Amino acid sequence: MTDHTLRDFVRASRFGREGAIVTDLDGTAVHEFEGRIVIPDAVSHGLKRLRDHGRPVILNSLRFPLNVIRTFGREWYAITNAPLPLVSLNGGLMGSLFETQDGEIAFEEIHAFPLTATEIDEVLVGVRGLTEGGISDLLLFYYPRDWTQGELIWTPALDKVEEVRAKYLSATRVTSSPAATLRDELHARDICMIFLLINAEQDRLMAYQHAKQSNFITHTGIDKLSGLEALAGRLGVDLAHAVGAGDTPMDTFLKGVGLAVHVGSLDLEYKGLTGTVKVRDSLELGDLLARLADLLHGDAH
Repeated sequence: MTDHTLRDFVRASRFGREGAIVTDLDGTAVHEFEGRIVIPDAVSHGLKRLRDHGRPVILNSLRFPLNVIRTFGREWYAITNAPLPLVSLNGGLMGSLFETQDGEIAFEEIHAFPLTATEIDEVLVGVRGLTEGGISDLLLFYYPRDWTQGELIWTPALDKVEEVRAKYLSATRVTSSPAATLRDELHARDICMIFLLINAEQDRLMAYQHAKQSNFITHTGIDKLSGLEALAGRLGVDLAHAVGAGDTPMDTFLKGVGLAVHVGSLDLEYKGLTGTVKVRDSLELGDLLARLADLLHGDAH
C-alpha cells in the first residue's frame, strides 16, 4: 500500500519539479543513541538523494535555532551544503541555517510571529494565580526572537535555580525574580514562544482555569502549519506538492502537505491533501525517502 501511495503521489503531483520535503526532528528524522541525538544514515542518505534531485529540505521543529545548531546543525547542513530552511518554536520563528565565512553554522531570520504584550500578560496572569495558590514548582521557558539569546528559564523558587540549571543544560540563563521583573523582561524584547511546565498533580491544577502541566504558547493562530505556510510562501514552495513527516499532534503541518508521513505508533488525525502513509520509525522513514528518490530517478529516465 505504501509503495502504491508513493508512486501515485509522485506521478499525480508536481513533487519532482515543485515539491519539497518537510520533516519534524525529534522522534521523526532524528533519535537518541548512546546519549547523543543523531540523524540515522538512512534518513541523511535519503534526504541527500532527494536534494540531488533538486527537492528542498525544510526542518519544522519545536526546537529553537541555537539548539538545532549546537546539537546537529553541522550534520543537517551537510545534507544540503546550502542554506537550510527552518521553521522553529512551533511556527513562531522562521529562517535558514547557513555557513558563515568562519565555517560556523548560524541562523538568518526570514519571518517571525512574536507574542503580543496582551498575550504575554495573559500567560503571566495564569502564572501569578498558580504561584499565589501555592504552586511554586513551575518553570517558564521563553524564547526571544533574537536567536542568539537561545532558551531562557524563569522559576519563582530562588532555591531551585541551580537545580534547574543543572537539569536544563540547553538553557542560556536560569533566573528567579518577582513577577513584575519577569513581566518587564518579557516586554523588553520580542518573544516568539513561551513554554510553561508545571510539576503538580492534576487535581490541584483543576482549580486554575486553563492550567495544564505543559503548555506551548505562541502568537494566536500560529503553529507548525502556519509557520510553514509563511516560509513556503517566501521560498516559492507549493505545499500541495510537498511531502511532510511528523510523529505527534504538534505536527499540524501534516494536514497542509500533499503526502503526509506518520512516523511512530501514535494515530494522528492529520491527513495529507492527496495521501497519507505510516512508518514505524526514523529508519523506515529513511527507506521511504530512498524510495521517493528512486521514483524521481525513474521519472527522469
